[in-house]
Amino acid sequence: MISAERLLLKRQRHLKWRALDRLETVLMMLCGLLLFGFCSTVILDIITREIGRPWLWLQEVTSTFFIYAIFTGTAVATRRSDHLYLTAVADTLVGRARTLVEVATRLVVLGVALCFIYFGWLNFLRGFSSFRMPSMTPIASLYAAIPICGVLVMRAVPIMTTATDGFQCCPLAMPADAHGPCGRRAPRNPTGAA
Repeated sequence: MISAERLLLKRQRHLKWRALDRLETVLMMLCGLLLFGFCSTVILDIITREIGRPWLWLQEVTSTFFIYAIFTGTAVATRRSDHLYLTAVADTLVGRARTLVEVATRLVVLGVALCFIYFGWLNFLRGFSSFRMPSMTPIASLYAAIPICGVLVMRAVPIMTTATDGFQCCPLAMPADAHGPCGRRAPRNPTGAA
């Protein structure tokens, strides 16, 4: 699993729960597989149509890979803080203002995750009344990705960690007179040791 550990983003490690590192790694690998599956099925669809023997079910598989890749990628991007760069404003602030903006941003993301769960579940339940052609698979098989994404996004938002650590960016690793990336002065070492 050494090569898989390279998939973990090292940025903002102090804001992430280490218990979810394995989940992030698995989701990153899953995103890669889904993207590979999507590209492969698109190429196969083009080839089979060009030779005059189209596989009609291939479009269903392609759309399934695409939809699950999008929602899995959303969960991974939230965990890695790569989502829409909602943190751009907070990066320019320091102190309490930064803390308030960071917590507000995470609350917004948490609210969106709860909407994904609630409304995605409703769509999932309604999806059993309509079917995909030609396989006649309930469309709920696609809608299942929405509440799953909501749960994964909700698990990825470090709202409690953010509120309790006060955005101290590795203060013990910085020299006593340096400012951290969050704009806070590192605490002085009372013993005078380096």
